[in-house]
Amino acid sequence: MDNKPNDHTPPSDNTQSAGAATPDLSTIFDQIAEKIIEQQEAVIGPIAVDQAKQIQELKINWPQHEVDVTGNPQEAIDDLVEKFKELFGQIAVQVSKEVAGPMLAQLPANQIPDSLK
Repeated sequence: MDNKPNDHTPPSDNTQSAGAATPDLSTIFDQIAEKIIEQQEAVIGPIAVDQAKQIQELKINWPQHEVDVTGNPQEAIDDLVEKFKELFGQIAVQVSKEVAGPMLAQLPANQIPDSLK
């Protein structure tokens, strides 16, 4: 009689890494919007969040630092960057590009918002 224990070992890490490594496009756009707002807030204060809330395509829960991009994500990011540019000039665009840079590499070239190119 073999007293072999039931083999209920969890799968090894490498079986789960493929899906977990790459967030989907909507998550990337959410993160880009969040980081842009966060960085603008660090520079100009709470008015950045107030301005971002005026963008129709963004649902913002700032106490939780959650941003959900709805509709066309490129347009939403372009509108957000443009809003900050109207108020604070080209420096707002540069700040947005810098903070979004690492995440843009995860997007297909045709998905990168014009304002961040």
